Amino acid sequence: MKTKIGVAGAEFYSYHGFYPEENRMGHSFIVDAEVMLDLSHSDSDDLGLTVNYETIYSICRTHMTNTHKLLETVAYRMCEDLKNLSPEILSGRVIIKKKGVQLGGKTDHTFIEMFF
Repeated sequence: MKTKIGVAGAEFYSYHGFYPEENRMGHSFIVDAEVMLDLSHSDSDDLGLTVNYETIYSICRTHMTNTHKLLETVAYRMCEDLKNLSPEILSGRVIIKKKGVQLGGKTDHTFIEMFF
């Protein structure tokens, strides 16, 4: 059976951004990360046969802590780590939302969404 495991709405205050003031002042970010895996062989309670969502959160936290200019770089590195969690992983997705971006008009957030 295909199973989706993930974390939604993980909040971080990080210093990603192209402009120096973004690196200095930081922003609030919201991260959603998920993996799709095949668990058709597993009907047990063994955590070792699945992906622990605490591990997914840890990957998100690690990459949100390491500052980069582009969110594309952050999302790419998260995707790389997520897809290496288990050979059972078929695909995945990472969304990083940046809140409070000044674009000259009201917006809730900007975002990058990456699939693997």
